[in-house]
Amino acid sequence: MSLTRLNATAATLTKNRTADSVSRFSGMCVTCVDGCIGMCEIGKSAYRGAEVIYPQPFGIITAASEKVYPVDLSHFTIMGTAVGAKGIAEDSDVAIFPNVNLERKIGNDPKIKVRLPLIIPGLGSTNIAKNNWEGLAIGAALAGVPVTIGENVCGMDVESEIENGKIKHSPDLARRVKLYKDWQQDGYGAVVLQSNVEDTMLGVLEYGLSKLGVDAVELKWGQGAKDIGGEVKLNTLEKAQLLKKRGYVVLPDPLDPANIEAFQRGSFKEFERHSRVGMVTEEGFLKRVKELRDLGAKHIFLKTGAYRPADLARAVKFASKAKIDLLTVDGAGGGTGMSPWRMMNEWGIPSVELHSLLYQYCEKLAKKGEYVPHIAVAGGFTFEDQIFKGLALGAPYFKLIGMARAPIAAAMVGKTIGKRIEEGMVPVFIERFGNTPEEIFVSAPELKQKLGETSFKKVPTGALGLYTYFQRLAQGLRQLMCGNRKFALDYITRDDIAALTKEAVEISGISHVMDADKEEAEKILNS
Repeated sequence: MSLTRLNATAATLTKNRTADSVSRFSGMCVTCVDGCIGMCEIGKSAYRGAEVIYPQPFGIITAASEKVYPVDLSHFTIMGTAVGAKGIAEDSDVAIFPNVNLERKIGNDPKIKVRLPLIIPGLGSTNIAKNNWEGLAIGAALAGVPVTIGENVCGMDVESEIENGKIKHSPDLARRVKLYKDWQQDGYGAVVLQSNVEDTMLGVLEYGLSKLGVDAVELKWGQGAKDIGGEVKLNTLEKAQLLKKRGYVVLPDPLDPANIEAFQRGSFKEFERHSRVGMVTEEGFLKRVKELRDLGAKHIFLKTGAYRPADLARAVKFASKAKIDLLTVDGAGGGTGMSPWRMMNEWGIPSVELHSLLYQYCEKLAKKGEYVPHIAVAGGFTFEDQIFKGLALGAPYFKLIGMARAPIAAAMVGKTIGKRIEEGMVPVFIERFGNTPEEIFVSAPELKQKLGETSFKKVPTGALGLYTYFQRLAQGLRQLMCGNRKFALDYITRDDIAALTKEAVEISGISHVMDADKEEAEKILNS
């Protein structure tokens, strides 16, 4: 059953009165009683209206789809082997998992060096991104993982200086860029600046390239969580009016006297700020890429979402024609700071299906001898097994895995632990490891030795949380690759995974586990 048919979810702070007896096709309680106060989503919508469209409470949560999709990465298994070693000497003393190389070079020359095959996609103007940026930026920089500054940061910055409709200075954006660059290690990773419709109107990429030292930029068509523009909540009238004057769509209209009175009276407590949807054309895309290169951009990325197959084909073809460095494709159901809840669950092509189509389109261009950009795929990735499967599903074209919600979780946990340490209130299940960052975070001794004591003391615990999480992923991925006898990322192939269901075979083109190695097995048995 698709969970999104339910009429109640933790995402919208709603629940059914008869939790154990719910209609499977409507999600309503089997018996809807006159006199119920309205705990379910229908009931809450009866008095809070459009507020219930979005996951709540805004600003301190991320959210992702509850939908049970027909196929996901658990429908594939990772294949191991007992023979050989690729990328290293066939020597049991040498071919050990710590020697697996997870570094990679991305894009056109000069290439971006990454220590892990990961990228944090656009984290923009939502409070959850802003409030955890210190941990995210520093943790990613220390790990050698690129991080993307998402849409609307300049427009949302109340201290931004805007002249003649163009951004001249944004303290928030400048801070975000500087935090990453200050902690970047040995030239690994990159800070990427993203642009949507409003950012383009404000000249955000031009500002980043000319004033902030940004050299990697990303054009955004969309994301996997929704097929409309970015959205946030605003809890002050002043900010709602400011953003309305800056050209954003703000609901209800904060300049309307009736809405001003209603807000001040407490009838509603938040405004909604919405971004526009873009109008993609091949001519416009190629023109913009050329403009950015002429402005000094060394690396140009494109991010698209879970749109229909024709739009995916456009993204691949336009990226090929423009010879961009990286195309990120985000599958449906992915996490976000704020997206319409039903849209997040019921819109778009799920990750396995979308990424399987993406592989087919890349393969078609490659066979014609056309340029295929490096590919990053995103949409619910959290652990090393999924990272391996995601890379294998689209090998050799898929180069990076995009992860946002999981890194935010790691940074938030690290930050919270830091607060508890300062308060002297470390929870008992953490206190058994110690009472200081050096004792609690297992990666701290290694990082302290690398950075030196003075610099280490400046690392926020949110960054320690993200860095430690990434180190776990790195070791887990090395172990999986070692078991496949693949000691560098470029040796991962599609036959490193096998499908467990016929439906997964049909969608992905990956061999069923019972058909894997069939010819080779026959040769061995008949030899």
